[in-house]
Amino acid sequence: MYQGIMEGLLTRCRTLSALATCSLRHSRCIVRKCYHCAPGRGQRLVVSRMFQPQNLREDQVLSLEGRASDLTCKSQRLMLQVGLILPASPGCYHLMPYTVRAVEKLVRVIDQEMQAIGGQKINMPSLSPAELWRATGRWDLMGRELLRLKDRHGKEYCLGPTHEEAVTALVASQKKLSYKQLPLLLYQVTRKFRDEPRPRFGLLRGREFYMKDMYTFDSSSEAAQETYSLVCDAYCRLFDRLGLRWMKARADVGSIGGTMSHEFQLPVDIGEDRLVVCPSCHFSANTEIVDLSQKICPDCQGPLTETKGIEVGHTFYLGTKYSSIFNAHFTNAHGESLLAEMGCYGLGVTRILAAAIEVLSTEDCIRWPSLLAPYQVCIIPPKKGSKEAAATEIVERLYDDVTEALPQLRGEVLLDDRTHLTIGNRLKDANKLGYPFVIIASKRALEDPAHFEVWSQNTGEVVFLTKEGVMELLTGVHVV
Repeated sequence: MYQGIMEGLLTRCRTLSALATCSLRHSRCIVRKCYHCAPGRGQRLVVSRMFQPQNLREDQVLSLEGRASDLTCKSQRLMLQVGLILPASPGCYHLMPYTVRAVEKLVRVIDQEMQAIGGQKINMPSLSPAELWRATGRWDLMGRELLRLKDRHGKEYCLGPTHEEAVTALVASQKKLSYKQLPLLLYQVTRKFRDEPRPRFGLLRGREFYMKDMYTFDSSSEAAQETYSLVCDAYCRLFDRLGLRWMKARADVGSIGGTMSHEFQLPVDIGEDRLVVCPSCHFSANTEIVDLSQKICPDCQGPLTETKGIEVGHTFYLGTKYSSIFNAHFTNAHGESLLAEMGCYGLGVTRILAAAIEVLSTEDCIRWPSLLAPYQVCIIPPKKGSKEAAATEIVERLYDDVTEALPQLRGEVLLDDRTHLTIGNRLKDANKLGYPFVIIASKRALEDPAHFEVWSQNTGEVVFLTKEGVMELLTGVHVV
């Protein structure tokens, strides 16, 4: 009896051992197919596996948007052409994997700057009850721009284009807010909705978009002004880090309200905002608040010049406009209950991305702010069957060495494994997509030591480097 049991157990162990061996072999085979995690040695991110339609013909790009007249700016055309975005409905787009990576990087940079000044990240519902908006009068003031809906019980909501009402009601619900907790800086990065009458320019003006909105609560007008300057300075640092030329322009408060407002603008010809600038004292303002007949700077009496820009950020000093409606109070050092002084601060996340592409790109090729490039490096091996194909193993080893020796580049290097295509065709694709660095195994990869052709897309430089030279160059690449 026991002998039979032991024989059964031994048989089972042998079976499990065989299965484990098979599983191990299978896992070794599968590991190279784990293309979309941050790879270790033996796991390579390859272009052929990317869900990224590329090289669409011009007529195909036009058909995606319906009419040729709909392709009204460079960023929209390029992002469609290389498959960064695909239209879902008027003013709404699918963000493809490369674009999602770029957006996530931008959000990380925003998080760093907002949290460096004391910002705390929250997440509020997109559905906002109508009664909050009726309390401020904006349910009617916003008009048809507000996307409205009713639930099955007839309760009215809107899909929030902004969250002043919601956040003030949230803070007001905390009855024991103390002056010791102020300033309170709350922000979120979420989808926003606006019923644009004529969506255009791709991600620059859509019905659904990502926005960073921050709301601040202070103990006094003076403290609120200091917080306002603090956030504006953080915006300046953000755009400087992205390498973008920007302007801070005085602006109208519009439907949000308050007593002071500034727009952060990227100067560009297709911009919808008209701006006036004084070269002498750096005064700048939206023409909405300037008497253009004067043509004189109010600060220094110098001449004003006109330009256009894309608004990528907006700041407002609100005072007690919202806190007085929702009773957002705090208790001061003397035990008195006072209204909080507020500010609100927006950044168009997807708009910044599209605007950056608009101002940095050539007519044919996308260029990214270096920090936001979806992938930092693209490595192009030789064409299969070519004389240079003998260098294939060398270039694959280079990929492994780079991702192993430079931890910041793990998940940032792509191998263009479409070796049925010529190097020239793959370089053309890489150039269109704007990888900051493209490394090619061409004829000199067969030398001893091997030299790789390295293209720096943002500077236009092409150099030949050994493996050690490539490693030294990429050591300086900064990734958020």
